[in-house]
Amino acid sequence: MTRIWALLLGATAAMTFALVVLVAIPRVQLRTLEPDPQVPPYTATQLAGRRIYVSEGCVYCHSQQVRDPSFTYDTLRGWGRPSVPTDYSWDTPHLLGTMRTGPDLINVGSRLPDRSWHLLHLYQPRAVVPWSIMPAFPYLFEVKPAAADGDVVVVPPSPYALPGRVVVARPGALALVDYLLSLDRTKPPVATPAAGAAP
Repeated sequence: MTRIWALLLGATAAMTFALVVLVAIPRVQLRTLEPDPQVPPYTATQLAGRRIYVSEGCVYCHSQQVRDPSFTYDTLRGWGRPSVPTDYSWDTPHLLGTMRTGPDLINVGSRLPDRSWHLLHLYQPRAVVPWSIMPAFPYLFEVKPAAADGDVVVVPPSPYALPGRVVVARPGALALVDYLLSLDRTKPPVATPAAGAAP
């Protein structure tokens, strides 16, 4: 019976230690950080696009963190400087991700600033990256006989072109692209004082 109590006590101690070291202490440390003024809050459209990013499962294949160059090649890939906590000031919940089935996206707005490219990539990824395994999201678009005023038309190349019809981006596709274009954490972080610190 004493072995069971020793096991329970050991398991409780290990869980408590992990909770304090991995959750409580970082939470206290990060609570005092002020947002980097170079990272503006998301607009309403970008937040709507972020919700689509989550609902479509983009986070399962794409990370949003440039890791330290001492143990990865992220910076050599041209993905920007290593991520810092203030890069995520406006992210609730954060979308760091762990998978890299697709490339990291924390700086995709800097690497690929072309709205038309992103729309075409969402409509049919293989139209811009022939070897892509990313799924297409055609339901974020509408196929019509002709474009109306205000429509954002996507022009797929052959063999994805639809003769006699046009592909129009729905509001969800436009919001998602606005969110992706907002992902630019390439500027060096500005040192900001801790919240409540004396100036």
